[in-house]
Amino acid sequence: MAEDYYKVLGVKRNAQEDEIRRAYRELARKYHPDLHPDDESAKKKFQEVQVAFEVLNDKKKREKYDKFGAGFENMSGGPGRRGWPGAGAGGPGGGGAHEFDFDLNDIFGGSAKAGRGGGGGFADLFKQFGGGAAGAGPGAATGRPPAKGADLEHEITIPFATAVLGGEAAIQVRRANGREETISVKIPAGVDDGKKIRLKGQGDPGPRGAAGDLLLTIRAAPHPCYRRTGNRLDVTVPITLAEAARGAKVDVPTPRGVITLTIPAGSSSGKRLRVKGHGVRAKDKPAGDLYAEIEIAMPEGLSDKEIEQIAKIAEKHPQEPRADLRW
Repeated sequence: MAEDYYKVLGVKRNAQEDEIRRAYRELARKYHPDLHPDDESAKKKFQEVQVAFEVLNDKKKREKYDKFGAGFENMSGGPGRRGWPGAGAGGPGGGGAHEFDFDLNDIFGGSAKAGRGGGGGFADLFKQFGGGAAGAGPGAATGRPPAKGADLEHEITIPFATAVLGGEAAIQVRRANGREETISVKIPAGVDDGKKIRLKGQGDPGPRGAAGDLLLTIRAAPHPCYRRTGNRLDVTVPITLAEAARGAKVDVPTPRGVITLTIPAGSSSGKRLRVKGHGVRAKDKPAGDLYAEIEIAMPEGLSDKEIEQIAKIAEKHPQEPRADLRW
């Protein structure tokens, strides 16, 4: 009697897709051959788990399995072609098309395993009639590609500078067999916070086919001085009272080196200076700009006489700095 794939994975017949994937990962870790190199029973159990997952993880295969059982893969899907190969085109039985609702494995003594390339039974019979592909490997009987392994999701936080300039990062991934693997990831310049990067073939291994993908979510750590909005960078530049009054040239560190910023004479705190093209540069996007906001740093330790002098200067040049301040 063919095995019950639901029992193999230890799930109910109405199990959701995520339950099936979770059960597969747990059993794959438990019975992986690398963890039991001399245990044939573990190897056999691992293979059974793979076969069950390949079917139940595929919506179409699962529907056919639920309807016809484990022998569904040995049955053609079109009308007049279920049963003996070629029955609808003058094959054994003669005449027109015929429909058969039995499992040919029961007739020839084959098994679901034999029909998947296990040797003997139905697989060998197909080879005699030019259908050798029936035992050629996963998906050969149906012409469909092998089942793909499950995708993995991971989140990584990178330095602010790496998000702006690009670079490399390393992540630790725990595989189904319990082993941890370090994967090097190339970070593109100008990557946005929350961006998802797909690393093909770095997910869980497939039951018999290609591995799934690793979906990596990028998070950028904050910078102590710089702020980012899209491709624009903002930075607060402190200047002295004298530099604000007289004007000055000050050095400002940026992602691409130090630049010299010209402070106009008489600048007040809050004044913003635009430096074109010195923001974030991303592929296929125009370079952003850098906005430097002036902040006047008052000198410390002023004497009463010095404070009085500043007050007298202010009296000679009356201002209304809060005239536009409103709720």
